[in-house]
Amino acid sequence: MRTDDFDYNLPEELIAQEPAAVRDECRLLVMDRESGAVEDRIFRDIVEYLRPGDLLVANETRVMPARLLGAKRGTGGAAEVFLLRECAGPEPRTNRVAFWEVLVRPGKRLKPGAGAVVDFTNAAGEVVLSAEISDWARGAQKGERVAKLTTPLPSLDEALHAVGHTPLPPYIKDYAGDEELYQTVYSRRESSAAAPTAGLHFTPELIERLRERGIGWATVELEVGLDTFRVVDEEDPADHVIHTEFYTVPQATVDAVAAARAAGGRVIAVGTTSVRSLESAWDPAADGGRGALAPRDREATSLYILPGYQFHVVDALITNFHVPKSTLMMLVSAFATREHIMAAYEHAIAARYRLLSFGDAMFLH
Repeated sequence: MRTDDFDYNLPEELIAQEPAAVRDECRLLVMDRESGAVEDRIFRDIVEYLRPGDLLVANETRVMPARLLGAKRGTGGAAEVFLLRECAGPEPRTNRVAFWEVLVRPGKRLKPGAGAVVDFTNAAGEVVLSAEISDWARGAQKGERVAKLTTPLPSLDEALHAVGHTPLPPYIKDYAGDEELYQTVYSRRESSAAAPTAGLHFTPELIERLRERGIGWATVELEVGLDTFRVVDEEDPADHVIHTEFYTVPQATVDAVAAARAAGGRVIAVGTTSVRSLESAWDPAADGGRGALAPRDREATSLYILPGYQFHVVDALITNFHVPKSTLMMLVSAFATREHIMAAYEHAIAARYRLLSFGDAMFLH
């Protein structure tokens, strides 16, 4: 197995630059993961493929206003700070002070120990948030630092919402539409740097229609990181060190999965982040060694799913189309075989599906 096995020619003109006009009117490629047979449908047709007793499990995380555009103190030079994850620092966290691992640009002018501070102003020109570059991030990749965030406002949350922007993937250029369309309709706590995009296709009306048909709905939370967009550089994907993310599987979801199983229903993950959450929460030692899903409360996962992985919880998957040579291509290939996935992508490209985060969807069952 080689990383190039998960590569494909991604036509730039098929990378969706804006969401569908109506969320559930995007296209849906339905694939039988055993035979590889595909059908072309509309997303709201997903109802026809689900049965009473099935359970949908979605990642309810919300994208933070994590992109901060400001100026370096002293020089006025333009600078960008992208929040990745909160971390421990040499000072205690307060409502107005916290330490974050961040991605900075330009990296050459924002180095620790050089008095590098970036100020962010509101519409009135008042500095409401500052980021002092205090250290290198642990295991830092290019541009990653630790920043001390401070604000004169009552809370950092208020400051972030005053000056922050919802970050979009780097392949989406110049989108000027409603940033709320990069949030799922069921999103709750802001904790992610990127959206769990498979859920973008659901509307409140579609969710209610599913419930009326006896299809369950449960949630997990996985704090999606920026690494989700990075490709695998190693020739052998097994040599790649996958990023760590934090996830939560509540007891209510554990109970809902058990109830669906008892009723003969399927567990259908809405997105790869839900897959990683559910499979990470599988405890092989539980139930006398037979294994069972266990509740988790913001635990770290570095689960790396490659072809050959045995899925314990997930029976079907709703997902978007992914970047070539990414760990997500490997995950969906593990779920439905590499050959079936690559053939499905070839079909989607020939049929002019819209690809990646704002694009169309797949249902693998």
